[in-house]
Amino acid sequence: MWPVVDALRADGSFQVRLLATAQHRDMLDDVLRVLDMPPDHDLNVMTEDQKLADVTAQCVTGIDRVLRQETPALVLAEGDTTTVLAAALAAYYNRIPFGHVEAGLRTEDKYAPFPEEMNRRLAGALTDLHFAPTARARENLLREGIAPETIHVCGNPVVDAVQRIAARDATTQLPAAIEALLAGSARPVLVTAHRRESFGAPLESVCHALREIADGDPGVGIVFPVHPNPNVRGPVTGLLGGHARILLGEPLNYLQFIQVMKRVRLILSDSGGVQEEAPSLRKPVLVLREKTERPEGIATGVARLVGTDRARIVQEARQLLGSAEAYERMVAATNPYGDGQSGPRIAAIIRAYLGGTR
Repeated sequence: MWPVVDALRADGSFQVRLLATAQHRDMLDDVLRVLDMPPDHDLNVMTEDQKLADVTAQCVTGIDRVLRQETPALVLAEGDTTTVLAAALAAYYNRIPFGHVEAGLRTEDKYAPFPEEMNRRLAGALTDLHFAPTARARENLLREGIAPETIHVCGNPVVDAVQRIAARDATTQLPAAIEALLAGSARPVLVTAHRRESFGAPLESVCHALREIADGDPGVGIVFPVHPNPNVRGPVTGLLGGHARILLGEPLNYLQFIQVMKRVRLILSDSGGVQEEAPSLRKPVLVLREKTERPEGIATGVARLVGTDRARIVQEARQLLGSAEAYERMVAATNPYGDGQSGPRIAAIIRAYLGGTR
């Protein structure tokens, strides 16, 4: 949302208030600090071992309280988190228009990803302005009966953010261990994994594949910032800890993460955002999921869906690490997710919707 917030503020027609629910406290604070986006309201909803129903209830009641205080002309949220669903619902209860950035992504499987698929579908039913990143996302919304005049294909502002950060992060300092691994590896690899549907055996299979990739190629060094969720940290540390060329560490701040993405040869991830960020930096990404709501990347060839099968992951990674031709085919493809101007487009549409004259 950073490029959208910047564009709204630069427009001069708006007063922008930022609300953080803080679903991921430590990771959120770091991003907000790096981007200089202090929240005006911070709900701090998370407690240890909290259930989804508890998070949803706290988000809805907390956001409702803020909306009653601020009485905004429009509420905006991006993505498919529980926060987005709660924001849409609270806005509806207060009869405030809701704008959904990154609207229309679908896998058509309500449990994959869980709970994100239903978060975005339900939020879509409550949305007044749908900011779809691609034409395919627009088609998904039209099939669900959404009025075409409410859908705007804008690209995804995450592309704006990546391009802006990539242009300014040359002096970003990385942890010494990461710097040493990147400098000492002929074929460095970045890995992220955190999806709920991968907990247990699927994540263990991914870990076995990573060890096999590293063991089979002495030029490979793997950077794996480990998500704080114990369902991730436990098996990853147990299966990969102690390997000389697999570096497990804490999550990186956004500037650091983008710099690492720029410097590796290959990315393996189950993240939705990384599927858009990697092509923005001309890096191939292997998607560690069985289904993706971002099929455009698969169709254009900037990403490959490999799931969590050990043999498939190893095969695809070795091909890209070992074949210059296969690698170049992926990095030469066009990024389907935007051109870096999504923030200004979204701000202009909001101005028109609210009756702005500038």
